[in-house]
Amino acid sequence: MELSRRLRAVAGLVTPGNRLADVGTDHGYIPIYLIKEKKIPSAIAMDVNRGPLQRAVVHISEEGLTEKIETRLSDGLKELKPGEADAAVIAGMGGALTIRILEEGREVAEKMKELILQPQSEIARVRYWLTENGFSIEEEDIVLEDGKYYPMMRVACHTGKMTRQISEHEALRDIDALYGPILLKKKSSCLKEYLQWEQGIKESVLIQLSNASGEAALARRQEVEQALQKNKKAQEELR
Repeated sequence: MELSRRLRAVAGLVTPGNRLADVGTDHGYIPIYLIKEKKIPSAIAMDVNRGPLQRAVVHISEEGLTEKIETRLSDGLKELKPGEADAAVIAGMGGALTIRILEEGREVAEKMKELILQPQSEIARVRYWLTENGFSIEEEDIVLEDGKYYPMMRVACHTGKMTRQISEHEALRDIDALYGPILLKKKSSCLKEYLQWEQGIKESVLIQLSNASGEAALARRQEVEQALQKNKKAQEELR
């Protein structure tokens, strides 16, 4: 079984030896891959929909892994008990849904050693939420697949401290939230490509707005200009 570049990168963030909970498992590819690679001892594959979960059941059976990968119908982390897994993968969902899953599964998330998150949208909002709720971003990656960039992160959970007050040095800057503090620190080449791509998109939008009039057009132009400034600031840090 071959994983896509995105899923392989997500799987690569899981710490070997951890028992895994795969939230929104779909076909069950990540737990199957990690078990076959002997990276993890066991997994619980969960999905809110019966169709995808049944596909996962079939794939797990075909690989002869039914004793190592349990399947559960679950909305987020709701059917997982605290301490049943050391790590959770929450990938391929929108940022708002990712946050909802963590908020509703707070008791379970607090007991995890790590979370592997790959939000499909609103990633800055996710990073802000994590920092404000006692999580720390430990590692990040970004990959290009089929013309789309996918950022992802491994997050450490601080048991019992999810609502603690964060210190000034832990607070995220805007460009950290947008582009990833670890990716910026590592001077990620893929992030650099993404920033150049994003810059081109925003500059094209500004050209389209250059002759537009009205308050809405002005507000939109200012918004894009501010975003472009943050983009260029991030590019400067990668040089």
